[in-house]
This record gives sequence, structure tokens and C-alpha cells, in this order.
Amino acid sequence: MGAGPGDAALVDALCAWYERARRDLPWRRTRDPYAVWISEIMLQQTRVDTAGPYWERFLTRFPSVEALAAADLEEVLRLWAGLGYYSRARNLHAAARLVAADHGGELPSDEASLRALPGVGRYTAGAIRSIAFHQQAPLVDGNVARVLSRLFSLEGDPATPAGQRVLWELAGRLVPAGARASVFNQGLMELGATVCSPREPACDACPLATACAARAEGRQAALPPSKKARPVPDRTVDVLALSRANLLFVARRPPEGLWGGLWELPERARLRPAPRTTTPIGEVIHLLTHLRIRFVLHAAPAPRRPIRLSEYIDQRWLTRAELAAGAVPLSTAARRVLALLPE
Repeated sequence: MGAGPGDAALVDALCAWYERARRDLPWRRTRDPYAVWISEIMLQQTRVDTAGPYWERFLTRFPSVEALAAADLEEVLRLWAGLGYYSRARNLHAAARLVAADHGGELPSDEASLRALPGVGRYTAGAIRSIAFHQQAPLVDGNVARVLSRLFSLEGDPATPAGQRVLWELAGRLVPAGARASVFNQGLMELGATVCSPREPACDACPLATACAARAEGRQAALPPSKKARPVPDRTVDVLALSRANLLFVARRPPEGLWGGLWELPERARLRPAPRTTTPIGEVIHLLTHLRIRFVLHAAPAPRRPIRLSEYIDQRWLTRAELAAGAVPLSTAARRVLALLPE
């Protein structure tokens, strides 16, 4: 798909708008490839205003690839706690160790080496290459897909293989060379995040309005086609608050899977044997993108015999003050369950 006659004007308009209207975000003040990489991983599935403070704390504690590679995974998870999608943190840690071992602590700039790192896909590689290294590398995320779908009036689901192929071809055709690759790619994402919104695009504020095929057809709100919402399954989990003096019993989940490597009050079904008598305390509903979990908390005295657990990989007795201070990494769900306990 070759460049069209209007592509240069489109690129110029978007770059000029981005330089004028972009938000002042902390990761836009650096070209450090490591810092750019951290920001791109954090911004996957996370809002900008949420990711900002986490990014700053993370870079303060782990200012380099070597610092992250040398850290214990539990400390990495502790700093990540609350961001969700914890496989991102585990992949970052594993990737940092590979970069330290195989690339001298310097994040590679070529696509093949970047995509060989855990957690780095086609989009993230394109973002790092264009933003940090000023390479002519395209990228397509949800915001970019929406902008391009409207700009070129693309039919069909952009998430399908065919839709993705067209979008990546367009992004590759448009991205300019040199430093403007960074400006253009960030401009596409910024436009989708702030102007070309899913339901009510602000076309009057769009620098590409006169070039937008969907707007000319009056279909900007209809493209790309909305997906049908899938029903979210429900799950009920019984959780135990086992107490001994002023201590609470917590257990660590296995490294893979939901909330992998994080700590929590144990699920009743994973205790061997489970206590026969418990006192209900309360419940909380926690919503994930793919699951609705109803946590039901019960209190029980600590058993006299050693506690045996199924599927957990570690256990500790900690005070509530230690848990609140971050002695172990806890998910948001685990913190909400703990908050059910009476003072």
C-alpha cells in the first residue's frame, strides 16, 4: 500500500497539532528507552492518570534495567500492587534480566530483539522504536485503530486479522522517518485519547477533520463498529481470616495466573483441612474485565496444627499494620477483603 498524495499534509497537520495540544505527561519528558518501555507496559490496560504516579515511583526505585533485573520479584510486585494485570510486572522483571544478561543492560532497538522479550508485542516494539529511538516504526493500539478506521472509513472489525493487517499497513504507510516518527505516532494516540473518542468524537477540534472520510459520510460515530458486550461470569469465593493474637494468616498465590505471586487472606477451599466453624463477617464484589467475583469473608480461630495449603506457595503471620504498610504485595481485591475486618 503506497503513500497517497494527501499523506504528507495529513502527517504535517497531526504533528503540528500534537506539538501544540499534547498533554504534559511525565514519560514524554524523556527519551530514555528504559523509561519509555516502562511507561508503555504500564499504559496497557491502565488509565493515564492512574499510571503516572506508579511510573514515577517505579523509576525512582528501579532507575535502570540493572536495578530492575537485580530486584526480587516480590518487591517488583509490591510496587506494582494496585495497577492490576500483574503478568505485566512479571514479564517486565523477566525481560529486564534478559536485557541485563544478553544486551549489556541496554534495551535493544531492533524489532526482533525487542519482540523476543517477555511482554513486548508488535505495538510495544513499535512504540519503543519510534518514541525512544526515532525509527520509522508504525504502531497500532485501540486509539490508533479508531482514528485510522474513521479517517479512511474502514468497514469491519479492526480486531480481526484482516482488520489488523489493513491498519498496520496504513500506519506503516503514514509514519514518517526520523524524529517525526515519535511525534506522529504519539499524535495518533493522543488524538484517539482526547478528541477522536469512541462515542462522541469532537470533530470540530480535530486537526484531521477535513481529511476524515467517515466524517464526510456522517458515519464518524458508527466507525469502527461497536462490539457486542459479552456476559461476565460470576464466581463466589469464600475467604478466611485466621487470627492468632494480633496476627493474621496470609498466603501467596502461585506465580502464574490471576494475581500471580501476590498475597491474600486464603481461600477456604485451599485449606487442608478447612475449619468446620466460622463466623461470617461480610462480602465484597470485585469486577474484572472477564469475571465478577463475590468474596465472602469468614473469621475462624487459628488451628492448633500446622496449616496446610493447596496451590499456595508461601504463608506468613503478619499484623494488620504490616499488611497496610506493604510488607507483602496485595492486589486491590485482597485489600478490599481485608477492609471488611472490624477495627
